[in-house]
Amino acid sequence: MSTPDPSAAPVISSGPTTLLDHGVEEVAQSLHVAEPPPATEEVTYLPGVEPTASEMVEEFLAALPPLPSPVPPVPVPIVRRGVRGRYAGTAGMWRLEVRVDADGVRPMRRLSGDYFRIQGATTTYFGSWVVNAIAITVTPTLVTVTGTATTTWSATFNVVRVTIPRFSVFSPPPPATVRWFNAAGQPGATYTCPFLSPFFRSVDLEQDCETGITAFTSYDTGSLPSGGPARTLSVLTAYNEAGIEMRAAGVPNVIPAPPGGSWNDAELHNAMLNHFSLWSDVPQWKVWLLHARLHEIGPGLLGIMFDQQGRQRQGCTVFYQGLGGATPQARRNQLFTCTHELGHCFNLFHSFHKQYMTPPMPNRLMAFSWMNYPWRFPTGEAAFWAGFAFQFDDLETIHLRHGFRDNVIMGGNPFGTGAALDRDDFANPDEDASGLRFELRSPRAYRLGEPVVVEFKLSLDGTKRRDVQRHLHPDAGVVRLAIRKPGGLVVIHDPVMDKCMLPETARLDASKPAIYDSTYIGYGKQGLTFDVPGTYQLRAAYAAEDGSMLVSDTLEIRVRPPRTEADEDVADLLMGDDQGTLFYLLGSDSPHLAAGNEKLHEAIDKYPTHPLTMYARLALGYNAARPFANLAADGTISVRKPRKKDAETHLGAVISASAKGEGLDNISLGQVYCRLARTQKEAGDEKAAAETVTQMASLFEGKKLRADVIATIKAQGAAALA
Repeated sequence: MSTPDPSAAPVISSGPTTLLDHGVEEVAQSLHVAEPPPATEEVTYLPGVEPTASEMVEEFLAALPPLPSPVPPVPVPIVRRGVRGRYAGTAGMWRLEVRVDADGVRPMRRLSGDYFRIQGATTTYFGSWVVNAIAITVTPTLVTVTGTATTTWSATFNVVRVTIPRFSVFSPPPPATVRWFNAAGQPGATYTCPFLSPFFRSVDLEQDCETGITAFTSYDTGSLPSGGPARTLSVLTAYNEAGIEMRAAGVPNVIPAPPGGSWNDAELHNAMLNHFSLWSDVPQWKVWLLHARLHEIGPGLLGIMFDQQGRQRQGCTVFYQGLGGATPQARRNQLFTCTHELGHCFNLFHSFHKQYMTPPMPNRLMAFSWMNYPWRFPTGEAAFWAGFAFQFDDLETIHLRHGFRDNVIMGGNPFGTGAALDRDDFANPDEDASGLRFELRSPRAYRLGEPVVVEFKLSLDGTKRRDVQRHLHPDAGVVRLAIRKPGGLVVIHDPVMDKCMLPETARLDASKPAIYDSTYIGYGKQGLTFDVPGTYQLRAAYAAEDGSMLVSDTLEIRVRPPRTEADEDVADLLMGDDQGTLFYLLGSDSPHLAAGNEKLHEAIDKYPTHPLTMYARLALGYNAARPFANLAADGTISVRKPRKKDAETHLGAVISASAKGEGLDNISLGQVYCRLARTQKEAGDEKAAAETVTQMASLFEGKKLRADVIATIKAQGAAALA
């Protein structure tokens, strides 16, 4: 059956219109005052010759100047309504919501719309369209906007004409008439669309706040130098200026602080699912913002956009340990971070990551935008604030107002796919004088279902010391990883969480010539990555402090097919959205991930000696080794203490397998050793903790690693015992 085309639907008039008043802020009334007539001459009469009354009247009239010709009155200018906003109407089985962006504040000169199919008592989203090049015809009584639309469906009639009468601002907003035509000019469907709103889209924002945190309210942009007019902005009004109606909604609550004083990723994910009263596993214009104090990473982490499993981009958190205070600088940073994190929920990339969008665009490093990093601005942070007008750039504004619905709506399409390994950002530079070398390492073969982990190494390529970004994990934003799958599809690995962090530098010199990091890349916003057997190609890029782009060599990884029924069954038990999220979070008690935890336990119970069950033990053991704060939907918080015995059982098995060369990479294994030692020490078993650290040092010394690496491992072990 052919795909229906709502632009070719039969013409059916819509129902009664409901119109909303626009407001009259821009009305200016003009008054005209006529000049007074010239004064008459004074008449002097001689004694004894006074005229009669009738003669006096005649004489008076004769002395008057001739009456002027009639002068037409000066008309008062008619202030007419703008041609901007959202309209909606129905024709038959179709509902059309159309956005007209032809004038007003920062007009983007676009038309766009969404179609919904009406079936009985249900209405279902069908598709979106946009006109990126419009023609505008204006008469005293009518505005006509035309153009050719790009559609998400195969449209026969893709030329659209929107006509809107020009009414006075004192009149209700008139409806828009939308007519479709094919390339030959033959008419298709017609929709009469009443005016809905001056905003292009409307979003419900629910905000919760941790106990003891003073959440951001507003900032006067004139408090410090900037590139825009002075005005008072809140998060809501910042989006209003972009044409997005951000409405306070939901049930705002004050929630208890986690017992340890900081949140980890698993706890935040669980809190969002439990406490976001508007949350639903469907695309919807609803978003959650949590004002919290501190993430376990430290005060350098300013914010996170949540999108961990299933429907994505529905919530975010800002952390006030690095943002708190009431100074103008603090208020400015709070406004910026809140607006920035919510921008990610609208599927907006960083200004310096636009190349990873779908379709990709050039990076805009010089953008004065909410989505840039002030501290990464090429000419310095002070220059950014001096030119920043507290707004999104034009292309971001177009995305917010006119992007295809599923590319923008919370719970819609995930972050970026569709970049390529041979794009400019992953091409070898013709000349490299950075003095640095960036490498990508991983085992060359994995079993199907085995979590894929890669190691990043940034090292000196010479003798001159260099200051570099300390965090190499992709969720910190300075490292990007492209993956070509066996079928040829190229995806950019996007971690489950984006962490907007202040820059932290490390100095590379003769005593410390390299830094390392590792990351699990088997699951991200795009879902499972290594989900079929075959050969995968990986290439990573590191953005250096001076703007240099360091590119790794291309790494090939082969995923082997299952050889036995047990291999296939274990792979099935380990592969899934819940399981991928648990591997990313290193375990979680969240009831929303209970099904995934059950699969991990089932794998261990059914196949206790299978090599892949080590990874199930890793997630379960690491989670058992740390406390878990569960923020319930009713606002109460309960804490599950570390389970030392379970941690020793599961992580001990992981350590044993890894020591034989069948398990984790060195970085991940060191993290497991340190986590287990901390758990043992916190439980009062200092002897066991010391033995764990000693075992770690002995194992890595036996691997004959470089002296600086051994020193780092010993320092981590000492910190675990401190």
